[in-house]
Amino acid sequence: MEWSLPPEVPWPQFLRMLRHPSPPREWLEAAAALPDMRKRPLLLRWIAQHRKTSEPLRLQLLARLPWRSLASIADDPTAHPKARSVATERLQVLWGGMSIGERRSFAYRAPRPMWSMVWKIPHSGVILAFLQHPKLSGEQLVAMIQPPLQTTHLDALVHSRWREIQPVAHQVLWAMDRTLQLPDCNLVLGQGAPWIKALTMEERLLAAARLTHPALRKMTRAWALPEQDAED
Repeated sequence: MEWSLPPEVPWPQFLRMLRHPSPPREWLEAAAALPDMRKRPLLLRWIAQHRKTSEPLRLQLLARLPWRSLASIADDPTAHPKARSVATERLQVLWGGMSIGERRSFAYRAPRPMWSMVWKIPHSGVILAFLQHPKLSGEQLVAMIQPPLQTTHLDALVHSRWREIQPVAHQVLWAMDRTLQLPDCNLVLGQGAPWIKALTMEERLLAAARLTHPALRKMTRAWALPEQDAED
């Protein structure tokens, strides 16, 4: 391979070269210094995360990359471990200054260490985007659904792909049960209805046995019995 730089080589070929595991010594530094690279943060990403990049150059690039490039690095298992950790740290700093639109876009791609931070944001649109995260599993979501549960959580969950998943429904009802008993609770009993309906009759009985809030427990148990028995 001839290790030239643009404009001697076309940009698509240059990108392939940036991803080569063993470029010549100082070639990555020369690539990063190209004037046109300042306008191409997606290409700088590959230098920042390359395992052969020097640490000073890596830190310099990570400090100026936009959040989309940082998110790509943080989520790339082939990236240098230092690049992934620093990218995540930078994202945690940038998170505080992101707009709601940026947070919604970022939530779908958030690295695992930031999931709890995204989950706590009081905006149902951001949480709904996070619930579509391709790496989020049912077990991980269940672990995150803890009291106190917010209205924003319930609004997002009820419109997500997780609405019909029974372990999620069980956990939502349990978290609602504990939250409804808190003095500053802003939930209403009716928000439990979709989650009760998501359960089978037998599962509703099991869910009711876990609940301690009188009204929620009564409603869950009533929907677990045939109509005539419930009236009796």
